[in-house]
Amino acid sequence: MEYLVNAAQMRRCDENTSSHFGILPAVLMERAALVCLEVLRERFFAPLENGSKCLCSRRVLVVAGSGNNGGDGFALGRLLMLEGCPVDFVLIGQEEKANELTAGQIRSVRAYGGRIEEKLPDRSYDIIVDALFGVGLSRELTGAFREAVDYINRQDAFVLSVDLPSGIHADTGRVMGAAVQADVTVTFGFRKLGLVLYPGARYAGSVVCAPIGITEHGFLGQYPSITTYEGPVADLLPKRPSDGNKGTFGKVALLAGSEGMEGAGLLCAYGAFGAGCGMVKLVGTERMAEACLQTLPEVMVTDQDGAACAWADVIGAGPGLSVGADAVSRIASLLETAPKPLVLDADAINILAADNKLLKCLEGLQAKEASRRVLVLTPHPGELARLDGCGIAEVLEDPIGVALRWAKRLQAVVLCKGARTVVASFDGQIYLNTSGNSGMATAGSGDVLTGILAALLAGPQTPFQAVCAGVYLHGRAGDLAAARKGERSMTAGDLAEMIPLVLLEREKGNGAI
Repeated sequence: MEYLVNAAQMRRCDENTSSHFGILPAVLMERAALVCLEVLRERFFAPLENGSKCLCSRRVLVVAGSGNNGGDGFALGRLLMLEGCPVDFVLIGQEEKANELTAGQIRSVRAYGGRIEEKLPDRSYDIIVDALFGVGLSRELTGAFREAVDYINRQDAFVLSVDLPSGIHADTGRVMGAAVQADVTVTFGFRKLGLVLYPGARYAGSVVCAPIGITEHGFLGQYPSITTYEGPVADLLPKRPSDGNKGTFGKVALLAGSEGMEGAGLLCAYGAFGAGCGMVKLVGTERMAEACLQTLPEVMVTDQDGAACAWADVIGAGPGLSVGADAVSRIASLLETAPKPLVLDADAINILAADNKLLKCLEGLQAKEASRRVLVLTPHPGELARLDGCGIAEVLEDPIGVALRWAKRLQAVVLCKGARTVVASFDGQIYLNTSGNSGMATAGSGDVLTGILAALLAGPQTPFQAVCAGVYLHGRAGDLAAARKGERSMTAGDLAEMIPLVLLEREKGNGAI
């Protein structure tokens, strides 16, 4: 897992690296500039007679502020000057307010013959270095800073943002009035939340995270609670015992689908089998049984909720269930049965949101250790907003906070599905998923996820680990489906078909998708 940091965590880690481990801030700044230089070398180079590479034919503009981010920019500009590039510098803000480190970089630039202007030039550039603000931005951009951002965005140049695109909030990814649209962002030590959350992720372009000497040691044991993952799927999943049987690998009951929505149950079953479930029993209609017989005959179909739930190791409920009186009665009965791991999605969440008495009943059951079950809720922002009694905008503004609040309230693992799905555990652990794509915003995608999660909850992992693995697997299957069908045209069925292929590729070590 990779730590994602907010501004305060990054500042503390940076300071500890210098004060506790003795790595001078000037050394870190020089390393940051060297990494940015290397990124530009890889993007723009001209081969010389001796085989080396240079940037000397590229005209560069450094737009810097007076803080440490500006110091990184001045250091990079100085290195580019020494590469032979024509470099112009513009300082936005008052030079007398520059801290000692940045003031030293300004003196160094001038000592090498560089000129630092106060006004934005009226000429074209090949490369613009955005070094206005780093993680310290906490207010809307106005005045000269807003003008500088707008200026950068108007230019037909390659834009490298240092640490963060200026104007993006480091903690939330929010645009603070305006923000630089970068082609590449070179960040240091750890990715900031604002580079992963939208809309910040959209402004960041390609993100390069460089280990300039700031490491996990700098947290001094106070590690961030938010992580992400981008490695092999297989590394997140437990080994399957070679002497296992269909019972070993879990029995999943699915209360999903209703008249006219039979496909929801079928997609759940596809997801469960694809993720390695041993047996699936779907509670549904005669029409659903016929559909399963034709397309997925491995699924057992019954019309008895109680018998299916008593048989199962894990229960998934909600996709395509409807919110009618019969569905409400079924969910109420399910919550009152012997506690087994339970995944609630879609209509099951809508039923809870509309029935405060039923919601309070669930809270009461989860509050007592004797009746507490492993519980996972998988709402999208609209469903989470209905459950929380707030507007969708509030959820989109703070999906981590809202998901964590409900995880603690229900002693559960709660997702907030989206372009960056959040997984929050009642004990404060948070996972931010980066796999997946816009093609997964299609009917039935969440049904497949419900099946995946139910299957993985039947395994030996902790619920939080199982859900993180399931969300990541779901997204990677979506990425493979998009690669084969295109984001515009892929369907939930395509996504389900890719699950075993993702797992097969990883198991055989055939490389990344």
